[in-house]
Amino acid sequence: MKLRLAATDDLQALISLRLGYLRTDYTVLSPQQERQITAQLEEYFPGHLGRDCFAYLAEEQGAAVACAFLILSEKPANPSFPTGKTGTLMNVYTLPGHRRRGYASALVERIIADARQMELSYLELKATEDGLPLYQKLGFLEEASDYTAMRLVLI
Repeated sequence: MKLRLAATDDLQALISLRLGYLRTDYTVLSPQQERQITAQLEEYFPGHLGRDCFAYLAEEQGAAVACAFLILSEKPANPSFPTGKTGTLMNVYTLPGHRRRGYASALVERIIADARQMELSYLELKATEDGLPLYQKLGFLEEASDYTAMRLVLI
């Protein structure tokens, strides 16, 4: 297993792995949704990789078989994030034929180490049922808040 940061040369692999994750998470993506998401990712990755988005790949025999994304945010500090820098872990995904071999664990452990070096105050994520045991094993805790999460859908 080889772990590495993705670069813009990996654009097609990143898009393919992202779509694989979304097909698993959302079950059905329409052809229109896939086209729209692909078009956005073709613009997003070149502009964000290595700046505020770090995509990690696990490879076997030169082929990407798993990925995980770290999205950085910087905001005015407070006691919950004293450095002002936080990270969101997302899209932890392994191709079906390569699951249960430690790829996701290795990727997340690498991201945790890098997040410490970047002096992020914390990493957050939304765990799927399948991913929950891995994240708990690595020290992630369920978040309790005095605030109510809300969202305004704009499109």
